[in-house]
Amino acid sequence: MIVYPTIELQHGRCVSLNRGRIDEPMIWHVDPVDTARGFAEAGAEWMHLTDFDAIEGRDENSDLVEQIIRSAGIPVQLAGGFRTAAGVERWIDKGVGRIVISSLATRDPNTVKELAKRHPDQIVLSVDVWKGQVMVDGWRTVSAYSPGAFIHSFSEAPFAAIVITDIDSDMVEDVEAQLGLVSGLAAESRWPVIASGIVRTVDDIARLKYIPSISGTLVGRSLFRKSLDLETALSVARPYAEPVAEFK
Repeated sequence: MIVYPTIELQHGRCVSLNRGRIDEPMIWHVDPVDTARGFAEAGAEWMHLTDFDAIEGRDENSDLVEQIIRSAGIPVQLAGGFRTAAGVERWIDKGVGRIVISSLATRDPNTVKELAKRHPDQIVLSVDVWKGQVMVDGWRTVSAYSPGAFIHSFSEAPFAAIVITDIDSDMVEDVEAQLGLVSGLAAESRWPVIASGIVRTVDDIARLKYIPSISGTLVGRSLFRKSLDLETALSVARPYAEPVAEFK
């Protein structure tokens, strides 16, 4: 299973959101570029980057995002504010590893399907779920889709993966992660599933590792809070050989 250490950007700073509130970020006083390099030094294969300003329609982090892509040393999976095919193509041309698409998929699914056909290893569908419905616009708008129906509507699209966020679990602090939503949707998915919003401790990674169809997990806030060590997380997520009985 792949652990995607995650940076969330707002106004050029690393942040985490308090209960999903984009106007009440927790600010981490670290350098985003150095943090990304540190992920690679710890042994990460990928990293995930979300641009909250892009979600709000602002382009102020563009140079910083490009710097991270160039200098991280590992592929970057980029999320936040993709409203047009041109915007997606722009960042693919700049060298991003993958693009994560959310709201555009509810508003213009045919465009997203075409993007996936043109870039089958680089387009990731994001499915953010709250109280049984798919959310868009940075978790602020309830769509008309249930998560199962939404995923099924893209059944022929060659996505690289889908990111499933359990918003209910993400917003509740200091409780054991509930894996039912993600594991249930993963069981029906034809693509690799990346779990989001449910990892707080290394035990959560150990449990996710054995759920079929889950290929990875985003890990952000717990790394910055130091409740989870990245090298430990990577070690636990790594596959290891099953014991083999010795025959005499």
